[in-house]
Amino acid sequence: MPPQRIPPQPGQESVWDYPRPPRLEQVDKHIQIVFNGETIAETTAGYRVLETSHPPVYYLPPADIRMQYVQATTRGSFCEWKGNALYYHVIVGDKRAENVAWAYPTPTAKFEPIAGYLAFYAQSMDVCYVDKELVTPQPGEFYGGWITSNIVGPFKGSPGSWGW
Repeated sequence: MPPQRIPPQPGQESVWDYPRPPRLEQVDKHIQIVFNGETIAETTAGYRVLETSHPPVYYLPPADIRMQYVQATTRGSFCEWKGNALYYHVIVGDKRAENVAWAYPTPTAKFEPIAGYLAFYAQSMDVCYVDKELVTPQPGEFYGGWITSNIVGPFKGSPGSWGW
């Protein structure tokens, strides 16, 4: 059973108010990702996926990602809502992070706008920002949500939350 929902304050969102199945939203927030001292992605043309108990996952257009730092891998996964995902390593200089970004090349119809867009695990990057606010990664190794001050939980991914 999930822990007690944290009531959101004005200007905040509770992840327990997000829908299931998840919803896709276009966002014009400034998103920036830095790895090994290099800004590898920066956009105001992203999307976020909102799902019950999860902080938002941000998907960025490839045109706003320095793709020379991103390398496709052989890893894949399946999401019941979005379809089949492919994974990517991020390599900048002598630093490499494996399977830290993913994309849905041919997502389900509801998520078609993010076809080919990439999402990144914040915990594997130097820093990630949403409108210049430092992101806290979603707990755990499996989920890729980004926590900011306007998002309240509790969040899936912490120890003991697998069955929520």
